[in-house]
Amino acid sequence: AAMSAMGTLAFDEYGRPFLILKDQERKTRLMGLEALKSHIMAAKAVASTLRTSLGPNGLDKMMVDKDGEVTVTNDGATILNMMDVDHQIAKLMVELAKSQDDEIGDGTTGVVVLAGALLEQAEQLLDRGIHPIRIADGYEQAARIAIEHLDKISDSFPVDPQNTEPLIQTAKTTLGSKVVNRCHRQMAEIAVNAVLTVADMERKDVDFELIKVQGKVGGRLEDTQLVKGVIVDKDFSHPQMPKELKDAKIAILTCPFEPPKPKTKHKLDVTSVDDYKALQKYEKEKFEEMVKQIKDTGANLAICQWGFDDEANHLLLQNELPAVRWVGGPEIELIAIATGGRIVPRFCELTAEKLGFAGIVREISFGTTKDRMLLIEQCQNSRAVTIFIRGGNKMIIEEAKRSLHDALCVIRNLVRDNRIVYGGGAAEISCALAVSEAADKCPSLEQYAVRAFADALEVIPMALSENSGMNPIQTMTEVRARQVKENNPALGIDCLQKGTNDMKQQHVIETLIGKKQQISLATQVVRMILKIDDIRRPGESEE
Repeated sequence: AAMSAMGTLAFDEYGRPFLILKDQERKTRLMGLEALKSHIMAAKAVASTLRTSLGPNGLDKMMVDKDGEVTVTNDGATILNMMDVDHQIAKLMVELAKSQDDEIGDGTTGVVVLAGALLEQAEQLLDRGIHPIRIADGYEQAARIAIEHLDKISDSFPVDPQNTEPLIQTAKTTLGSKVVNRCHRQMAEIAVNAVLTVADMERKDVDFELIKVQGKVGGRLEDTQLVKGVIVDKDFSHPQMPKELKDAKIAILTCPFEPPKPKTKHKLDVTSVDDYKALQKYEKEKFEEMVKQIKDTGANLAICQWGFDDEANHLLLQNELPAVRWVGGPEIELIAIATGGRIVPRFCELTAEKLGFAGIVREISFGTTKDRMLLIEQCQNSRAVTIFIRGGNKMIIEEAKRSLHDALCVIRNLVRDNRIVYGGGAAEISCALAVSEAADKCPSLEQYAVRAFADALEVIPMALSENSGMNPIQTMTEVRARQVKENNPALGIDCLQKGTNDMKQQHVIETLIGKKQQISLATQVVRMILKIDDIRRPGESEE
């Protein structure tokens, strides 16, 4: 009977049974306010997950994926990427964090928390019977006011390679909420130096391709270093080759470095032993010729994208030409950029002017493990750098990579636009004050929405103080009152118990474009969610 409820059983002419399903056109759908409520709930759920990882005392999330791979992270975009979300609105939140990450690189947690807060406020307004579009319009107005206000309270400072202190302070703010915060001073310095080495000050641009972040398990986080050059996770092809080369001239090959072998289409008829020996001899001679060709250009190191067999390896050793094999594509490009060499795709094209040059190429080994890496330093083009991270386990290194990525992005944004606002919730409180002041002057129904926006902005400082174990409401009101009284937009939540609320003295700095982006992105997503009033999914039947 259960079967027949789903459909009818019929037989075709061969007597094979098949089902005819009925009710195929039934869909689940949510309409009107119900739909909005369910969206808001989903978005709030996502936001509340991230709320606890906001700020310097924010906690980390441990994500375990289907294969049991563990990721420990504090980065909003990463958390959302790894969260398995099936609700369509939660997916929007994931996209939101992702776009913040792509554009600014930092502030991914904040943007989701803000969107969640805006929706929470919207829910209360909907309960009072205000039309969702009016709410969205009010939010737009408020966001405009807030962004204008950010411009007013922003400070700017010169990005000056000689005086890196302000840059380091900004990077420290970003790294403060991450795992690496016990040595965030050093990490910040590394990030700043890396960006300033690579930065193109005239065009105000930073090419991230030139900064490679490489990690290796072992050592302590404090052993992390900035290498002015390239690190490749390979070693010389033969253990007896010299471990260190001074003044290396490097031939960079992407062609197979081996005697020409007949390709699949051809057959070689080897009928006698002599033929075979002749073939062997030909291969050997040909290869020696290739080695000689490399040495004639003056190269004393070959870096090859492909492998070569052991016979070739010995020949290289006899001819004293150190070589590295199986170097991946991106690394080859980096080496070429760093050493000023050209990549040689065909063997016959190798000439002396295509060689790269490096002061030192050396092999470094770690502890007692067999792992070795190649360090290519003192290159011609000093603008390629590698950040080399050490850490106790894979998770820490991965997280350090993500944190450094955030820090690098922040410094890049400062190079692009050197205006800043103060962190620790100071900017949000200041904006909230400005917005609620504007709300009183707003004649229409949107007044409610504008005020709600101001309340939502205060969620970020509240979350900061909550995560720092203070009484959120009390702390919040104190700081707000002081901001009004002293008219100082740099007063924020004292998360680290430094004893002062002035973020200028604490050097808690965030980039202006990052904050603006947060507010406008969150508002856009909220507007989009508020405009949806009907969801239809192909669905479960409603029995």
